[in-house]
Amino acid sequence: MHHVIIGNGIAGSHAAQILRERDPGSQITIISGGALLFYNRYDLPDVFRGRCDWVDYLVHPPAYYEENKIKLRRKSLVTEVNTSKRTLTLAHREMVTYDQLLVATGGVAYVPERLLDSTPLMHGGVVVMLGGDALGLDLARTLIKTKHKVILIAGDRTFWPHEITQETRPRYLQALEKMNIEVIDGKQVDRVEQSNSTGPARRVVLDDGSDVTADVVMPFYGLSPSVDFMSHAGIDIERGILVNTQLQTTRDDIWAAGDVCQIWSPEHNAYRFYYGYKNVKMMGDVAARNMTGDETTFTTAVDEILQLQPDGTIYSPFWEYD
Repeated sequence: MHHVIIGNGIAGSHAAQILRERDPGSQITIISGGALLFYNRYDLPDVFRGRCDWVDYLVHPPAYYEENKIKLRRKSLVTEVNTSKRTLTLAHREMVTYDQLLVATGGVAYVPERLLDSTPLMHGGVVVMLGGDALGLDLARTLIKTKHKVILIAGDRTFWPHEITQETRPRYLQALEKMNIEVIDGKQVDRVEQSNSTGPARRVVLDDGSDVTADVVMPFYGLSPSVDFMSHAGIDIERGILVNTQLQTTRDDIWAAGDVCQIWSPEHNAYRFYYGYKNVKMMGDVAARNMTGDETTFTTAVDEILQLQPDGTIYSPFWEYD
């Protein structure tokens, strides 16, 4: 049996581990678009604490893949999936066959279309954070603790993927200010420019003509599922890949896990995205078990409620990880 996993993040890597434990004689291939081995993205804020050796962020040492007979194909992009022939086509035109396929490609950073031309200027000091999703706010906590100044241009995707009502939103924005984040609300980012002055390198222009200058501009508007290469695979796709509670698609030989999929929720009578390290890791676990003959159902491991702390600050359960 050849299990192929597209994606080398939390869900895909954990699924490979479970597949090897449950199916010792199988062939396992992970196809990754990135150059690095699996690393913990949630630890990356430690860069601002001086932890700069990339090896420190690896979840498994290089020898792990050889010892567990997991073939890792790095810097390889899947461009098409042919479900009738059970083949994947890579960007360099190589074809890979599979018996069972797990799509765990996650998502890419979402940036509003009006700001796409400014993305080369967004990558810090004074940091201007655009949007302020849960992952960005987690980074902001570290930036504040390491003596950086953070200015948040808030918008409708602030706190994403938490759902905040308009009535409670002011309380949560006040909580961010309590955390020493400077919040600008009620204004939209029009564009980001290279500064011509001798001061900060970036100028963020707002829709009312005012501006904010900074050393670094970081977009945190949430994620968009990476599903384009699956458009002709003959499976159901909405915004993400639609799967049942066992993480199986409309095909018996294809599963999906992580930020790329929408899971059927009997409770909500709808397909839903679930986020956070622990939820994504559980998806990889559930998918791998069901790929090897189990009938495990996905249940959320992390509460989705944004919490107001007794000291007036906020805490997201999406900041919890192993």
